[in-house]
Amino acid sequence: MDIPSINLDFLKALTDDTGLIQHAKFATPRRQEGYTTDDNSRALIACTKYYRIFGAQSDPEIAKLIDVYLGFLLHMQESNGTWHNLLSYNRQFADDVGSEDCMGRALWACGYVMNSNLPTEKKMLSKEIFDRGSSCVPSFKALRSIAFSIMGLGHYKKAYPEDQNPIKNIMNLADHLLGNFNNQCSSDWRWFEPYLTYVNGRLPQALFEAYESTQNERYLQTAKVALDFLLKVQMTDDVFVPIGNKGWYKRGEKRATYDQQSVEASCMVEAHMTSNLSRHLAWWKQRLQPSAQLEMRSIGERLIQSSTGFWEETCSTWPFTIQKLVVVMMG
Repeated sequence: MDIPSINLDFLKALTDDTGLIQHAKFATPRRQEGYTTDDNSRALIACTKYYRIFGAQSDPEIAKLIDVYLGFLLHMQESNGTWHNLLSYNRQFADDVGSEDCMGRALWACGYVMNSNLPTEKKMLSKEIFDRGSSCVPSFKALRSIAFSIMGLGHYKKAYPEDQNPIKNIMNLADHLLGNFNNQCSSDWRWFEPYLTYVNGRLPQALFEAYESTQNERYLQTAKVALDFLLKVQMTDDVFVPIGNKGWYKRGEKRATYDQQSVEASCMVEAHMTSNLSRHLAWWKQRLQPSAQLEMRSIGERLIQSSTGFWEETCSTWPFTIQKLVVVMMG
């Protein structure tokens, strides 16, 4: 399969001594957009995963990137554990308090670092940030924030298996997701909410993670049903068509087809990988073609510049092909 090797040049171009700049104009940073906890959490997970797979010697700058992103999460956190999400380019907080989503992602990132092969001091700092931020979790209402927190707690449990508190917290949060699913589920709508919006795959992924930590079969069965439903909704003739972000997909209404975000592909891949179900992994692999390209099947427009690692942020006109959905899996 013709998949470009991992290239961190674009990530490096968007990162300065403060953190990852939120947006770019094509491959050029838009400094006026500033920084977010959301994006720096994602970057911390990505670079930690890169470090885990390839090691410190693969890229001499990877350790510095990790330090920058981890330092950003430390800076953005208040003494009460909450995070700001927005920071201007001149390093001024641009909000009073961040969203639940940004806090959940920060917890996920810190948990991921704790359960990694990074140096001990980085894992200790991540634990400090996580422990302080965990006080926010019981008040979370947003389901994706709850899902991010479950995944962070799952890594916490793996890093500190003797601590029983993560399991208790995972069960409380997973039961909340389960309650929403049971309230909304019907014969034609097997989902947690009366709508499909963004990073939908994270919800079943969190329940798979909860099952791994607790061995509670209810979490596993619900995750399977929800992921199968999500797959059915977003696949057409082996073409992955994620929910468009202009209008989303409300139950009983017409779904938005375009303006999809590329993050949806990675969410679906990771959800299936987390499921550890051979039927899902085999299903994807059967649909891989030897000549697969990271491009739009409709017009052959590439989504990635292999020379820089630059990805188009959204796909506003044509649906993704199945090949984009397996990049993370195969990488």
